[in-house]
Amino acid sequence: MAGVMSTYVNLGSFEESHIEDLPQNAWLVRPCEVYSDEYSDCKSFKARFHQYFIHGETTDCSQWKKDHENCMDWRKNRNADSLKSVIQSEETRIRNRKLASLQNDVWQLRNEPPSDWNSPLPEYLIKNENTSFLVKKQKELDSKTSNEDTKETSFCTIS
Repeated sequence: MAGVMSTYVNLGSFEESHIEDLPQNAWLVRPCEVYSDEYSDCKSFKARFHQYFIHGETTDCSQWKKDHENCMDWRKNRNADSLKSVIQSEETRIRNRKLASLQNDVWQLRNEPPSDWNSPLPEYLIKNENTSFLVKKQKELDSKTSNEDTKETSFCTIS
């Protein structure tokens, strides 16, 4: 677990005995450079044009900058409040991203797959499979690989 945590939370020389002291969702924190990249991208001309086209106004990019600063504060000074701030920001970002799908009233969400999800294909689909371009290509590729496995390959090098 320490390897995974060090990638995302930037533990560096953080002792393994202190991993339990980290907040529960510390794994949500990205490498600090990602926040800087997101901020730069958000402020770019291309992104600003896209934001204006989609939303009718430019979006506030300051949260990416705050997250980068807090992440760097955590990385350099091990400030737990900074880490908690970044985690809270990531949780908010995830919640906002999922909001549209959770508020969707068009589709009914399933709790389990349909009972016949693994039933055999209908007869007309089985017939179409024989003439499918993808099936023909797959057979062609399979025959090429089996031929390549049987013949010897030699490498000629001219120096």
